[in-house]
Amino acid sequence: MKVFVVDDSVIIRQRLKRMLADELEIQVIGEAGDAQSATTAILEQKPEVVLLDIHLLNGSGIDVLQNLKKIKPGPAVIILTDYPYPEYRQLCLEAGADYFFVKSTEFDQISPALKQLSQQAADRSKTEAGNRTAPPTNIPSP
Repeated sequence: MKVFVVDDSVIIRQRLKRMLADELEIQVIGEAGDAQSATTAILEQKPEVVLLDIHLLNGSGIDVLQNLKKIKPGPAVIILTDYPYPEYRQLCLEAGADYFFVKSTEFDQISPALKQLSQQAADRSKTEAGNRTAPPTNIPSP
């Protein structure tokens, strides 16, 4: 699974990359610390999952999230924030975030969430492959 990390803190980006390096099926394909370069790089590199902070240099992670959700099919988005406010959680989930985690208390939830997203993607691929190879069942007889 290809993951892109967006956080204004270099320390957090490094911590995430170290944590994800231990996951066998996860490859960090890029990182950014500001909204504009994050959006540009994500559009170019097409990750399957974006780990996205709300507070970014030159913009908001919420704006990045809204832009990413216009892409079809777009990446799954996991919001990581230092702001544990219910309003932010609701706003991000309504904007299309797949998960919302507070860094100080839920950092350990990132790996299980990525595994769940990976499993969901694998299940979708199997279903789509089955749909392509299954013979049509509703063809009328001549």
